[in-house]
Amino acid sequence: MRVTAMRARAHRLPLHRAWDGGVDRNDIVVVEVDTDTGLTGTGFSWTPLIGARSVRALLEDDLRPALLGGPAHPSRWDELRRHLREAGTSGITLMALAAVDIALWDLTAKAAGLPLVEHLGRRRTTVPAYGSGVNLDYPLTDLQDQVRRWLAAGHRAVKIKVGSPDPARDAERVRAVRTLLGADGLLMVDANQRWDVPAAARALTALAEHRPHFIEEPLPADDLRSHVRLRSRTPVPFALGENLRTVEEFERYIDAGVCDIAQPNVVRVGGITPFLRIAEAADRRGVPVAPHLLPELSGQLALCLSRPAMVEDIDRASFADLGALAAPSGVRVERGALSADTGLGHGVVFADTLNPLP
Repeated sequence: MRVTAMRARAHRLPLHRAWDGGVDRNDIVVVEVDTDTGLTGTGFSWTPLIGARSVRALLEDDLRPALLGGPAHPSRWDELRRHLREAGTSGITLMALAAVDIALWDLTAKAAGLPLVEHLGRRRTTVPAYGSGVNLDYPLTDLQDQVRRWLAAGHRAVKIKVGSPDPARDAERVRAVRTLLGADGLLMVDANQRWDVPAAARALTALAEHRPHFIEEPLPADDLRSHVRLRSRTPVPFALGENLRTVEEFERYIDAGVCDIAQPNVVRVGGITPFLRIAEAADRRGVPVAPHLLPELSGQLALCLSRPAMVEDIDRASFADLGALAAPSGVRVERGALSADTGLGHGVVFADTLNPLP
């Protein structure tokens, strides 16, 4: 099976409510790879706010010529990454490569006559999901209403944002959510890299009575030394990875003892191929994987991992919620659990009517 054509198109998906910092849309770049067998695979890149045009340019100008005529198989990942090395080996190049890699996995699953989750090797029928929102700017009443919706939908684990300029505001909000959850619910907090070491230590000491299950990104993601310093000042587990990119980065953070839960984003790390390598590296070190966002695909991957944690059910921001899909993908979150019944391939088919990138 060989590649005969590749197409890339960029679209803008307005969010129902802007995320903190003015993020009011998610842009996606959809890739279709045709083969000489008549099969077509679909992949995508996901770029909140910025980067979609750069991803599309790399795909059209640099990845398409390298793909055409070659095998339609994800084993080409390392070859294609080397091909892009002059543009860098991380960042935007991995986001472009992810779209191709996802399409090639979609193709190989279809060629095998299998859903992607069966092609990869399903290990379970469901994986726990948690309600998650980008809600630091929400008034307390709006935050409480959001958590009530998650609880009504069957979630017993939720994640909220912290990192307010006034630490007392964070404490009030975490206390209110813990009251709604009750003693048995899992409460996670995410600082989105807003703290330094002293601020993080003070905040986590103040929040300890509410028993956070983990703190996500308490410090700038690329500052390993500061994470090591903070590790000695709090027992709260660290969840890291949405802004790490390579297997080597994940290994460094895990080996330094500051990544208790790994959170790779399947697009940012370069696709399914490196995602699985990261999961294998984490598994060897006893660390569970909780994929970051993109539940229509990352949920399927979680079903195949030997050591999964939870899947993030981001509030009204899945592809289905944003109206991006031509038909349901077969991935469902019900009563706090994600399942997948996708048909052949990964089942993610984007609508032809999406708004093009302006």
